[in-house]
Amino acid sequence: MRLTDSGSFAASVPDGMRVYAVGDIHGRLDLLEIMLDLVDADQHERGIQPAMIVFLGDYVDRGPSSKEVVDALIGELGETLSPVFIKGNHEALLMSFLYDATPDNFWLKNGGDAALLSYGLDPDLVRFATRGTPTGLQEASARFREALPASHLSFYRNLKPSFRIGGYFFVHGGVRPGVPLDQQREEDLLWIRDPFLTSDEDFGAVVVHGHTPAREPQLLPNRIGVDTYAFKSNRLTAVGLEGTERWILSTAS
Repeated sequence: MRLTDSGSFAASVPDGMRVYAVGDIHGRLDLLEIMLDLVDADQHERGIQPAMIVFLGDYVDRGPSSKEVVDALIGELGETLSPVFIKGNHEALLMSFLYDATPDNFWLKNGGDAALLSYGLDPDLVRFATRGTPTGLQEASARFREALPASHLSFYRNLKPSFRIGGYFFVHGGVRPGVPLDQQREEDLLWIRDPFLTSDEDFGAVVVHGHTPAREPQLLPNRIGVDTYAFKSNRLTAVGLEGTERWILSTAS
């Protein structure tokens, strides 16, 4: 589904550029494929031109197809689309589990069990590890390191904590109010909710983010939130940006 244009911000992207920013996918390959088709159709309708497609993190966990989502993202996304991959807090948790699978690591109980299953780990081992016992965690971590393709490890290691173009700043979680954008801590970029979500201040750019789900995309003067809880809602959302124009793409039927 494509929603009608919803107005303009003062912020803009440089002339001759078009940008799409896609919210949290969380292992839903089916929705990602629909979204890529929507972007392709939108490109044709608006006039095909080179465009950036910024993925805002949380590619993995919860949904059944974490591995397949990453396979798709590192594959061919179309001749006219240049991808930018932002790091989400779930990718940070995944990486920590690879090398620090201790009982206080909560990745498996935060949807990581579904990611391990998608990489082919034995379901009994995943269930055992999810109980938090050191033996199970260490075994699952070792098996995960063996199962993880080198191309996927490179993908996770090279995710960007943020990306800026024109008057827009793309990030997974948000920013800490009062801190210049080039001085933000990665922990805030990945994890922050309040005080970011409740702030009405000018952050120095319009922040485009995921991380905090809402029923509808949030189009505010200082931020655009496009996490619509695709894992459960079946609604993966993206915002399109060109000049000062913005529009929403959604997989909702």
